[in-house]
Order: sequence, then C-alpha cells, then structure tokens
Amino acid sequence: MPIVRNKPNSCHWADREIGVPGRAESPKRVAVADGVGKTAIVRMDGPIYDLGMTIEQSGSAQAPSATKVLSLVNLCKRYGQTVAVDGVSFEVRRNEIVGLLGPNGAGKTTIINMILGILEPTAGTIHIEGLDIATQRGQALERTNFTAVYAPLPGNLTVYQNLRFFGLLYGVRNLAGRIDEVLEQFDIARFRHTKCGVLSSGEQTRVGLAKAMLNQPHLLLLDEPTASLDPASARDIRAKICAFAGQEGVGVLWTSHNMVEVEKVCDRVLFLSHGKILLEGDPKTLPREYGKETLEDLFITVANEPLTLGGNGA
Repeated sequence: MPIVRNKPNSCHWADREIGVPGRAESPKRVAVADGVGKTAIVRMDGPIYDLGMTIEQSGSAQAPSATKVLSLVNLCKRYGQTVAVDGVSFEVRRNEIVGLLGPNGAGKTTIINMILGILEPTAGTIHIEGLDIATQRGQALERTNFTAVYAPLPGNLTVYQNLRFFGLLYGVRNLAGRIDEVLEQFDIARFRHTKCGVLSSGEQTRVGLAKAMLNQPHLLLLDEPTASLDPASARDIRAKICAFAGQEGVGVLWTSHNMVEVEKVCDRVLFLSHGKILLEGDPKTLPREYGKETLEDLFITVANEPLTLGGNGA
C-alpha cells in the first residue's frame, strides 16, 4: 500500500496509508515523528511499534533539584563556510521564561533544532537538566516539548488522534485523562473529533500548544506561539503559559517578533544577530541601557545596525 509523507523538513510529520479511493475513514496506522526526534508507528486502538528510536513509556521523569533546565555552552553550527550559530552560550532556569530574539536568519530556529536533536552541533554542548543531549538524548528529550506555527500537527488526523499519538510517544500516564485536561485548558474540546487540517490557523495553534503541554515538560520551546491568534486569545494563551511555567517549575525558551508580548511575558531576553548573542538583559530595562525608548526600537537596531551596539556576544 502506498505511503504519503508530509514535508520531510517539518518537525512534525505523519506517514499514512491511503485507503480505498472515495472512502473518508481515518487512517488505521500512522507513523509519527515529533520535533524532539521520537518516532513510532501507532495504531488508534493498539500499541506503539518502535521504528528504532527510543520511545519512553514509563511516564515523565522526575525533575532533579538543579535550577538549570537548559544550558548551552559555546554552541556552533556551520554549513561549509557558512556560520549559522557562532559560539552561543546561555541558560534557562526553572520558573524562567527567556526570549530568544533576532531578525529572520539570525540563527534562532537553528538553535532550537539543535536543542531538539534535529541538527547536530558542529561544536559545543547542550544539557537539559544536566543531561547531555549528545550522549543521553532519549532521557533529555523526554523532558522537553515544542510547538511552532511552521510545524503543524498531521492534518489528516483528528485532534484527539494527534494528542493520543503524541501522548503514546511521550509515555504520558493516564493519557485519556490528560487529553481531556488539555482539551479543556486550551478550549478545543469541541474539536475533539475534527481533523486538524480543517481547523483555522488559530485553532491549530491551540492544538499545537495542547500537544506541547501534554507530557508536562520541564523544558518548553515555543517558536512564535501566539502568531496566528487574535489579541484576546493571545492574552489568554500567554497567561496559561506563564502559569504553567510558574507552577510546574518549567523553563521556557520563547521566540517572537512581537516585542510588546515579549516585554509582558519574558523575564530575560537574548538578542541574536548573525549567529551570535549580541545583547542580554531584562526586556523592561534593556532598551534604556542602549538609548532606545522601546524593545521594538532596540530590535530594529539589532536587525539593521548591530555593530553600533558593541560586542556583548556570548
């Protein structure tokens, strides 16, 4: 039976068997790969079949006492002579939301993909709660989750099917109950049996966030998490993420081009330019330190005139 695969460079994809032409039934067997590098064939009503990568079924690991959720040291990524990430070092602490900011092409997504294990660093180290991603990848990534507007969940599956599949991949305990919780939390219970592909962009964003919260991660990576939401929904989602980070001891790495949002949400921001961290500090006070009135003004300066800000790179 032929197989159809979504875009190979997407962080979420699903292979699906094509049924009899004209039949609208849901797929019986789906191969799903998450952005954190877990892969499996999953049946709607059956077990997981491992495709060769580690799939944990024991539930979320207990968080250690260390305050660092994420630590990057001298991280580099080169493609031939092109340097995408150049000696980046930073930390995300528990109960902290860190904004990773910069213009398109600055290296933000490359850094996130290295944290997720999708890309291998040219040099440097990544630790998630003290676990080295290079040698303890499975253990490190089961503590992590991710969502981005450019990585939608498989559109041929219903909301419930997607959450069940990813819940199985993460070994979420009491999965049915946890799915009910996130459906209510993100106000998508009415879409439980709706295929993700027919949802609006804002509704798909909510489903992606529900999936990202499903395993109650210790490290939450959010790439433009409110980009497709209306202002009221965006405010609601920001409040939910902040509450989650505060109550569960989660560290959050948040990328956004919405500087008003960043100032409201983030405890600390890192400005990235040409693969290097140029500035770091409190988003409420950092602009004044560099003679700018707003964070947006500072962002534009970083994008257009980074050399005028001096070399505070990591």
